[in-house]
Amino acid sequence: MSVPMKNGGMNSIKVIFYVILSGITTGIGAFFGALVGGISKAIIAICLSFAAGAMLYIVSGELIPEANKLYKGKITALGNIIGFLIGIVALTIS
Repeated sequence: MSVPMKNGGMNSIKVIFYVILSGITTGIGAFFGALVGGISKAIIAICLSFAAGAMLYIVSGELIPEANKLYKGKITALGNIIGFLIGIVALTIS
């Protein structure tokens, strides 16, 4: 997180501040997640499904189009297909 900000020309003090601020919010989120997760297994399942949906949105909406812009070949599509297949296999094994 800090490397792109520093490479973009941001002041070192600001970079450290934003990294610490991000870590604090992550800790607060983990604390509330532990509180909510202790209620029931259904709540955990709902929270994890929202997290998975958010990650799919980010990958589908941002990362895949960016990969296609960087390289206009078939390897990006092949990499996506192989990645999804590995994910399916990993889910069926466990």
